[in-house]
Amino acid sequence: MREFAFELALCAHLEAETDAVVSRQLGAGVRKPGGRVVDTVIVEPGPDFDARAAITPASIPIAAVESDVGPGRFRPANRAIDGPPERVDRIVDRAVEIGFFERERRNGRDYVRQVARYPDWFDRIVGIENKPDLGRPGDLATQLRTDASLGVLDAVVLATESYVTGAHRNRLPDPVGIWRFDPAAGDRDVAREPEPLDPGVSGVELLDRGPARADVRIVTAGEKERARTRIAERAYGKGWRTYPFPDCERIESDDAARPYCEWKERVVDPATECSEECPGHVEAPIQGVDRAAVRAARQPWNPDPDGRARRQSGLDRFSGQDT
Repeated sequence: MREFAFELALCAHLEAETDAVVSRQLGAGVRKPGGRVVDTVIVEPGPDFDARAAITPASIPIAAVESDVGPGRFRPANRAIDGPPERVDRIVDRAVEIGFFERERRNGRDYVRQVARYPDWFDRIVGIENKPDLGRPGDLATQLRTDASLGVLDAVVLATESYVTGAHRNRLPDPVGIWRFDPAAGDRDVAREPEPLDPGVSGVELLDRGPARADVRIVTAGEKERARTRIAERAYGKGWRTYPFPDCERIESDDAARPYCEWKERVVDPATECSEECPGHVEAPIQGVDRAAVRAARQPWNPDPDGRARRQSGLDRFSGQDT
């Protein structure tokens, strides 16, 4: 699982070296969000970051952000949110659960308002494609061309452990930056700075590609801005420690809360490498790993905003910060 360990090492490095929100495996498409999943995303804090952190540790759904529910008077939910009753109920329930909406029942109807105005909380969003071994590039060129032509991110970078040749550079779109990263030493060298992309103009999104044709769509600046808010919110709530810790005595947490196997002597991917069939498996109760506390100590993320503790129960299953 070399690529998994590389990705986690880079996330831990970026946490230590920047003041950004770091996340991984995020859908970065616009009309087809899951059509392009970016390995690592860093979201740089904007002017009102503290106001966002004071609302909730979880991701705020874009539907709640875009609704006509404001921080003033309570409004009937079905007038403030478009869609059938099932959709309205789902949005209200989620927004109330995470602490973004407050709700009152009046004569059998839901009335809602925001606990605070949604702030301008993020600045640049940088997407990183992790490819430790450039000898096995896969669909790397297509993925990076998609990012460059869409331009929903502010910058795109390729991170690799390989030596980068002139041929490698020539196969990459010009705006793509290149980092050489040594996961063992935690050293990162900038081989090429990324060129800024422009989220404020329309872009081209690759939706599907076949042997003889490609299905593309033009996306507007407004659609891109909506996608950026969704990406930033997902990054804030999710973080990058989304893996489970198995019931194995030989798995321990390092200082960045990565799953280290003493038997294999490396970071492992518990979802695919850890089971009772592993020759090194020693059954034991799952080790208590407070990933939320580790993340809070290393990122600008508040797991328990003041005054909103009553809304925090159960949020771990949505944010990926469960213990």
